[in-house]
Amino acid sequence: LPYVPRVPSAALLGKVTATTFALERPCCIFDRHAGASDTVWLAVVFANATATFRNPPSRAEVPPYRQLPSAHFYMTLETAAAAFACSAPSPAVLRVGSDTACGAQGRQDPCNGPLPSPGPYRVKFLLMGCQGPRAETRWSQPILLRRALSPSAIDAAPPRRGSGMVVITSLLASLGTVLGTAVLAALGAKVWGALCRRDLGTSAFARRSYRTHHIPPALPQPLPPGCGCSPPGLGCFALRAPAPC
Repeated sequence: LPYVPRVPSAALLGKVTATTFALERPCCIFDRHAGASDTVWLAVVFANATATFRNPPSRAEVPPYRQLPSAHFYMTLETAAAAFACSAPSPAVLRVGSDTACGAQGRQDPCNGPLPSPGPYRVKFLLMGCQGPRAETRWSQPILLRRALSPSAIDAAPPRRGSGMVVITSLLASLGTVLGTAVLAALGAKVWGALCRRDLGTSAFARRSYRTHHIPPALPQPLPPGCGCSPPGLGCFALRAPAPC
C-alpha cells in the first residue's frame, strides 16, 4: 500500500520521548483488503535492520518485544482491522512503547514495551489474516527518540552571569537606592516643616500675655445729702426729707 506511517505533524504533548513516540492512526487504509477476522500489526525495526525483517507467515511466528535487542525488530499493537475503518470512531494517534509492564511481568505474548535506545527506528503496518500477511504499508522515515542527559553532564551550579549583566544589575541596584533615599528625604523634610510650624504657633501663644486695662483704685464716695451723725453709739443714719404737703 502507498501509505507511509509518520509521527503527527501537529503539536502534541509527549509526541516523542526517550522511550516512546506517537504515530498517526492509519484510518481508511485497509478497508478494501481486510476481512472480518483480520488484524493489523505494527512492525518496529531499527533503521539499519529493515532489510533483515521478514513478514511472519502466521501469528505464532510474530517476533515478540523481548527479542528486540538480539533480532533488532519486533511486532506489536495487534488491533482488529475493523478498528481502522473509515466509519470507526477511534483516537487520532497510536503510541509506541507505552506499556511499561512488558519487561517486569515477562509476558510471552507480544506487547508494547518501552523502546530501549534512541534508535532511530522505522515502522510499517501489516495486515494479517488466518493465511498470513494480506497487505502492508511502506516503511516510515527514521524516527529518532530524545536522548536523556547523563547525571554527570548536568551542571548543578547556577549559571554564571556575564560582565555586562553584572554592570546592569549594579546600576539598577544603585538607582533604586538613590530613589529610595530621595523619597525618604522628601518625606522627612515635609514632616519636619509641619512640626516646626506647630511648635512656633504654640510658643507664640505661650509668650503672648494678656494685660487688662488699668482700673484706678476706688475713692471714698461722699455721703448723700441728709446723712448726719447720730448720737454717740448709734452710728450714722440717713434722714428722710419730710414729705411734701
